[in-house]
Amino acid sequence: MRPSIPNQVFLSILLVGCCRSETSISSSTPPNIQARTLINGEINYIRSANNLKDVYGCCTLSDETCPDKKSSSSADGNDDELHLQRVKIGSMPQFSKAEALAALAAARKAWDGGMGTWPQMSIAERVARIRQFVAALRESRSEIITTLQWEIGKTTKDATAEFDRTVAFIEQLIDALRGPDFAGDWQKVGSTVALTRRAAVGIVMCLGPFNYPLNETYATLIPALLMGNVVVMKIPTVGGLSHLLTMEAFSKSLPAGTINLISGSGRETMPPLMSTGSIDGLAFIGGSKAADDLIKEHPHPHRLKLFLQLEAKNMGIFLHDVFSSSRALEHAISQTITGSLSYNGQRCTALKLIFVPRQHAPTFLEHFIPSVERLKVGLPWDEPNPTVTPLPNAGRVAYMKQLIADATAKGAKIVNKRGGEIVGGEDSTLMIPAVLYPVTKDMNVYHEEQFGPVVPIVPYDSLKEVVRYAKDGQYGQQASIFTVEGGDSAEASSLIDKFSSIFGKININSQCGRSPDTLPFSGRRSSAMGVMSVVDALREFSVPTVVAYKGDGGVSAELVERIENESSFMKSVS
Repeated sequence: MRPSIPNQVFLSILLVGCCRSETSISSSTPPNIQARTLINGEINYIRSANNLKDVYGCCTLSDETCPDKKSSSSADGNDDELHLQRVKIGSMPQFSKAEALAALAAARKAWDGGMGTWPQMSIAERVARIRQFVAALRESRSEIITTLQWEIGKTTKDATAEFDRTVAFIEQLIDALRGPDFAGDWQKVGSTVALTRRAAVGIVMCLGPFNYPLNETYATLIPALLMGNVVVMKIPTVGGLSHLLTMEAFSKSLPAGTINLISGSGRETMPPLMSTGSIDGLAFIGGSKAADDLIKEHPHPHRLKLFLQLEAKNMGIFLHDVFSSSRALEHAISQTITGSLSYNGQRCTALKLIFVPRQHAPTFLEHFIPSVERLKVGLPWDEPNPTVTPLPNAGRVAYMKQLIADATAKGAKIVNKRGGEIVGGEDSTLMIPAVLYPVTKDMNVYHEEQFGPVVPIVPYDSLKEVVRYAKDGQYGQQASIFTVEGGDSAEASSLIDKFSSIFGKININSQCGRSPDTLPFSGRRSSAMGVMSVVDALREFSVPTVVAYKGDGGVSAELVERIENESSFMKSVS
């Protein structure tokens, strides 16, 4: 039976190897994903050690932990007995420039100036192929979920939700294609009779993130494919093994060259492709600097259709009135904990800077700190699932430490017990969240997106300071405003009015988030270009094309009907 440890981080580590628990699930056994490529419809399994890079899981228990047969540990001084280590879980091909250009050549052949098999299919035929892909993908569901856990530290619940939400998103895309935006009828405008359909942009370069390698990537990839585009996809350097497990489903379902996957160094492989001028669209989820550098490589950037989801520094703003109600404060604290630390804070929609009235800061910390200290910290397959799991690599740990060191050197304190500590030895990436207070504008964490388990708390004296941060900031994705039911709504209303031209979404008494997928997910400034939602994503990767005739121009209804019946492009999804 696990001990109860109030006001401290509770660490529960499910053992693997010689001390695996009798109740351990299969995901606690590391996968072994063989390196492979998908170019021009062909899967090539790579067995040579040349041009391969080993991929290591985020953390597991070493054999040194086994002799005492411990099944859990806590933060009360027993962590010295825990030894976490990284274990090899697969290999990733490292493409050369020439190999990347060969993938682009396959894409060019498949696109064929818009005359290729995939872009010339009716939308109904493409839907059928994507449904076939989803059916094949489901066969790898368990293996993909386990791989997400091991490579990027997702819990069983979160990894399962990522897979299932991705499939649900695809189904929503298909349903949307039956709507008026994509399956409208002929309309008469004056003497012109017109039918509007949407067609592909061309060859789309798709780069997805490590934190949601399946869901976020497919939120751009699948809409692009459904609209008839051909895709060259860069597998993320971290979190990429799950994509190797999708190759067979793609190969079975899509014509050769429709999708080509490239892995390895993005800096070495992507710029040469962009510099050819053959890329027509860029779907990029990642950092703004990398996006800028890549876009500049295109010889005709005005021709490049862009869809970008980039950094964010989402604010959580506690108004004065929320402290007048214990129930409202409890709810706001709960939403802030979830919003800032679910999946270790590694979400673009995470709350990354918390503003609290200075006079109420002691009350806030009194409630917030114990809530953080009670969070379960452990390995991804532990049950019940922990909130905080290992970071994907040592680089992320180093960056968190840099931000913490800079803030504490400039006057902030780590106000929660053991905040920022690494559990499990020198090879571990399991970090206890660090709550920093007071954070001021001269600290790096005030401006930079931490993307990890560091929670900066900023005391404010006037809402003008909060507005100034939003107004002068370089990001514009979301904000959360916490107020009280039945109170004075003037402050909240004023903030919403001011924020409406800064952020893509303003949340009232709730954390930031992307869902539901049917609502627009947008941003401004260096946070986004383009809109991600079910319908909007289909629009982003297509161009409206009008077929028209003059109603008084001698065109008979019979001729129009014959043309429409024989045209693949003019057909809609039935």
